Amino acid sequence: MLEILINNFHDVRFIIDFSITLVVYITTVVFVLLKLKRRFIRYFYIVDGLLLALAMMFSLNYLFAILFTLTIISSVIFLIINITEYRYSLLNNLSSKKKNVEVEKQTTPKEQVYKTIAAAVRNLSKTKTGAILTFEKNTPLNDVIKNGTIINAPVCQELIETIFYEGTRLHDGAVVIRGDKILAASVYFEPTKRALKGKYGSRHRAAFGISEITDAVTVVVSEETGRISIAYKARMESCTLDNFYDEFVDYMNEKE
Repeated sequence: MLEILINNFHDVRFIIDFSITLVVYITTVVFVLLKLKRRFIRYFYIVDGLLLALAMMFSLNYLFAILFTLTIISSVIFLIINITEYRYSLLNNLSSKKKNVEVEKQTTPKEQVYKTIAAAVRNLSKTKTGAILTFEKNTPLNDVIKNGTIINAPVCQELIETIFYEGTRLHDGAVVIRGDKILAASVYFEPTKRALKGKYGSRHRAAFGISEITDAVTVVVSEETGRISIAYKARMESCTLDNFYDEFVDYMNEKE
């Protein structure tokens, strides 16, 4: 191709063809870069390919040689200009995908619900907001929730804290949760009838009561002290803010 250019550079027709083609080519390049942006450069190469094909079909040696040479040069220039950008874009995409996979592996939907509950319980404890949350396991709680207010909403930290805020109509009963759904609020359990050692309020006695007849896990936050307790299978254990999450997850994952 270079030989054709060199051998015919003295030809007037060649000089005219070369000048016109060069002007059109440079104008097209500038238009692509400034107007159509870099993402449309591929269309520019398609036009190049069509012009080269036409030049070959009609045996336009001059035009073919000029276009071929300019195409090679422009391709190299565009590659140099964009190689850094493409490299960073590729690395960022790979990094993002890797992070997304790691997050998916680290946090399952169930674990996310547990973390939401832990965050809500932590705030309720710090503000000494009385609360009772019961989590259904294998024993259905459909009959239990009939005396409450049906919610059927996704587990949400803000919603849980709002329900138990003293000024709301639903704060006095228990919240019943199945999976990632809040089934009902203001649910009243039959309190235990056995004598309990120590000072226990109505929420704790209700938690004992539901734990005696179901395998549900019930979390109680004391209104007086902010103390956190977990009732399960007719027993109750106190938890600290630091160990609540681990204790709660253990109870929820415990098999019959």
